[in-house]
Amino acid sequence: MKICVYGASSNDIDKKYIEAGENLGKEMAKRGHSLIFGGGATGLMGAVARGVKKENGYVLGITPSFFNVDGVLFEEADEMIYTKTMSERKSLLQGKSDALIVTTGGFGTLDEFFEVVTLKQLSIHKKPIAILNTNGYYNNLLKMMDTAIKEGFMTAKNKKLFFVSDNPSEVLDYIENYKSNGDTIYDYKNFKLNNK
Repeated sequence: MKICVYGASSNDIDKKYIEAGENLGKEMAKRGHSLIFGGGATGLMGAVARGVKKENGYVLGITPSFFNVDGVLFEEADEMIYTKTMSERKSLLQGKSDALIVTTGGFGTLDEFFEVVTLKQLSIHKKPIAILNTNGYYNNLLKMMDTAIKEGFMTAKNKKLFFVSDNPSEVLDYIENYKSNGDTIYDYKNFKLNNK
């Protein structure tokens, strides 16, 4: 399976996040999965890629050409695709993958998560999405979603569009056993919102 992993590019983070990324990458490769990622050598991007390569897995990087400067990109990638824009990069990351994992990160990672979950909500794709919630990093974001549900901006079904765990093996188990069961939100044929 080709799994896209999103995550931070910063190295200025606690080592526990880097270790979690490497462990995820190792476990992916041990199970025979390939990595598709944003091409970075640092932060969670680099950690996951290093983990995959340590277990002789396949790594495909997709990145805008303006990032092709010394030290930015993961040099051990089996293949690197260069794009003109960040939007083109995101489109290819989604399009070439069978599943999507969100690790810890900042604005870019949050942007990628909300885009893929929104596209799933709109029935544009039916791929499994999982959050690797290392050290409870996303707990406050999940609480914010509960507030949005309570206030009527979302329905409880929105939180069923993705899976959350702090365990890489559980995340991969979810992806490997995923079956789409009508977990999208909008029914365009009947122009109605599926709230149940």
